[in-house]
This record gives sequence, C-alpha cells and structure tokens, in this order.
Amino acid sequence: LSAAVSFDPTLTEFDYYIFILYSQVLKAQYFSPWKGEQQMYKLDISWPKTPEDFTGQTFCVAVDSLHGLVYVGQRGDNVPKVLVFSKDGYFLHSWNDTVEMPHGIFVWNTETGSSVWITDVGTGKYGHTVKQYSPLGKLLQVLGTPGNAGSSLIPLQFDQPAEIFVEETGEVYVVDGDGGMNNRLLKLSDDYKEIWLTGSNGSGIGQFKIPHSVTVDAFGRVWVADRGNKRIQVFDKATGEWLGSWSGCFSEDGPYSVRFTADYKYLIVAQLNINRLAILAAPPVGSIGDCVVVHSIQLADETKPHFVDVDMKSGAVYVAEIGAQQVQKYIPL
Repeated sequence: LSAAVSFDPTLTEFDYYIFILYSQVLKAQYFSPWKGEQQMYKLDISWPKTPEDFTGQTFCVAVDSLHGLVYVGQRGDNVPKVLVFSKDGYFLHSWNDTVEMPHGIFVWNTETGSSVWITDVGTGKYGHTVKQYSPLGKLLQVLGTPGNAGSSLIPLQFDQPAEIFVEETGEVYVVDGDGGMNNRLLKLSDDYKEIWLTGSNGSGIGQFKIPHSVTVDAFGRVWVADRGNKRIQVFDKATGEWLGSWSGCFSEDGPYSVRFTADYKYLIVAQLNINRLAILAAPPVGSIGDCVVVHSIQLADETKPHFVDVDMKSGAVYVAEIGAQQVQKYIPL
C-alpha cells in the first residue's frame, strides 16, 4: 500500500480520491466486529412493488407459505387494517371490518383451506379479542368478549392479547398481556377449550412481564418472548412444563418477536429498541442451555422491528417495522 500511495505524476486527483475511498473500505472490513461471520440474508429491495400501499403503522406480518401470500396488519385512522400482498410484492387487496388495533397476526393452513388469526388490542367494541378470518376478511370466530378486558381467572377473557400461534392440528397458543393485567401463556384445543394455562406477573420461573410473541418448534417446545424480563422462556407443548430460558443475548433489549427458520436450525428474534434482528442457534433436543447469536441484521435507526414471520417454503423473512411504517423482506443466501 505504501508503494501505491507514493507520488505518481500520471495519477489524477480523481485517481487518488478513489484510492483513499477504497482504503477506507478495506479498513472498515478489517476492523468489522463481524469479521469472518457468514452473511445469512440480504434485503430484497424489490419488495413490495408499491411501498406507498403502507398508509399506517405496520405492527405485524404473517406469511401464507402454501399460497404465496403475505398479510400485513397496520394501525391508523381511516386506513385499511389488513393488507394482502403476493410473495413477489404485488398488492392484491385489503380489508377492514371488525379489526380495531391489530397486534399479532398468523396464517393457519389446513388441507381444506386457510384462515387468518388476529389479536386485537383495541379498547373499543372490537378489542381484547383473538379473531379468525377468511383470507378475504370474513369473520369466522371470536375468542374473548369484544370490548371487555378480562382477568386471568377466566381463560378466554383477554386483556390486550399479544400474539397467537396455531399448529397444523388446530391447537392454539396465545400470549395474553401486551401491557394489560394478564401475563400468561394459554394453550387451547382445536375446539377452543383450555388444555393448559401458565404464567402470572413477575420475573420468576414461568412468570412473565409482557409475554409478547409465541412460536412452536419441531421438537415439542413452545418459545415465548418474555419482553419485559428480557428473556425467552421455553415450555413443553404437551404439559406446559417449564423447560428453560434464555437471557444472555438480551442485555441491551428484550425480545419482541420469535420465529424459527424453515429448517428449525435458528430462531429469529426482533429487538425493537435497538433496531436489530438476532439469529440464534436453536438446540435440537435435550437441554435448552443459553442463547448463542450466530448472526445479526442491524436495521436503520428508528426502524423499530415489531414482529417477524418466515416463509416456510422459501425461507424468506418478513419484518413489520413500526417506526419505518413498512414491511421488509430478507432473502436467505
């Protein structure tokens, strides 16, 4: 390098400018804290095709991997609450009926069709409920009493339910307590009867402070983003027994969203306040241990990633960003 910067009368001022710029890039690469780490995802800048379709705060996103659809829940006055896109980013349609303040959203596929589940944390006549819709927005099922916040003494009376996860069998998991009086994880049968319920307000084993997201892995375990306690707690899906927790990766900010990659090797976690997606190594079986970050995606300031979802066919990750008021798509490399 020293030879290259020695004076050369044939070099123009522009040549020197390019060289200095290149040397700064080399320096940045050399001192990168992630030097040697393999990049796992890249941003798909072509998704969506028309970003102006986002007209409110984009709180949640759900992928229908079977039919190649992406559902986005947004909030705001006089805006459609649910937007539907193709996996290629084309806006298809929207719907608004009986949705007040969407918080979490999930697509459930069966052999006979698909449906969209939404947790509504509104305080009006539609709020404090978990609702099932057809893909075109027809209301099919309501869990909870619309407009009435309930205590944890009644299983199907919610207070700002945060998110829902539905297995192929139709069994339902709900984390109830996005700042309300409830701090619990509830499992329901396919006919919406309580199988088990766990959790109370606190920081002890099995307790929660704002349980914010829930997902199920391929090994019979339920993973909950215990946001206020800055940890992830893990439970046996059959019994509700506590299996372990992860806290070592969340000293800067608690987990907001948890979703597994398509191969279940990694857990993707959104951290809203530090604008970051953390990709953690998932233990296949046995001891939960503690978390290990294998990669991270640092988003722009004030992006505020709230919820993520994964296309279980392509592996693409979709991120609902409150601050940026958009959903972004990341493609696995």
